[in-house]
Amino acid sequence: MDLTKYRQKLIGSEDERAVSPVIGVILMVAITVILAAVIAAFVLDIGDDMGDGPVNAAISTDTSQSDAAITFTLEDDGGAEEFVVRGDDIDSGEADLEFDDLTVGSSHSLYHSGSDGTGDADALSSSGGEANIVAIDGNSESVVGSVEWEF
Repeated sequence: MDLTKYRQKLIGSEDERAVSPVIGVILMVAITVILAAVIAAFVLDIGDDMGDGPVNAAISTDTSQSDAAITFTLEDDGGAEEFVVRGDDIDSGEADLEFDDLTVGSSHSLYHSGSDGTGDADALSSSGGEANIVAIDGNSESVVGSVEWEF
């Protein structure tokens, strides 16, 4: 059985080949690199800790010199589950001061220690400082405001 005529139909001559061996090698290398990147992303768990995106809340702050107080007013909750105030000069007994009852339109005030006469736990421990207001939604945290004061 003579297979030379079938060889010409299956393989073709040097002039009839559609893809050169160099292009074939380049395509195989590119496919290998893409596969390695995809496998590395799954193995190293890249992209899983990105969170749900920023929380678009809005809080306004007002500093009152006469009362030695800072008032936070929630303008838009942006879907946040909770709000906390973080700062070195916040005397809450915790690392963060949480606003559990803050709803849209409501306010919460912090006073300089003893200036409100109650000595409550939500107080400013010094007459000057700064703090950030952070909106938290699941694993996502966004700084939605900051305040500096000097009484």
